[in-house]
Amino acid sequence: MKEENEKIVLLDENGKEHVFKNPFKFSIEDREYVALISDENEEDVYILKIDYDENGKMVLANIEDKSEFDDAVAVYEAITEDMV
Repeated sequence: MKEENEKIVLLDENGKEHVFKNPFKFSIEDREYVALISDENEEDVYILKIDYDENGKMVLANIEDKSEFDDAVAVYEAITEDMV
């Protein structure tokens, strides 16, 4: 079980740091995703795809395909709705 205060820091394209709390990992079939909640505004949730580089290191990527993104949002909402 993960700790409630777990945080992750990402850099945007301008090099600015953004802090997210309680990253939530979930899967759809063989694809992995992570939902990140902004530390500044809890209403801001970002869903990113988990990929792996040629060395097997995890990298986060935007979900480019609209259908895939819609599926990820729907699954995230269903999971979090059950948590309330």
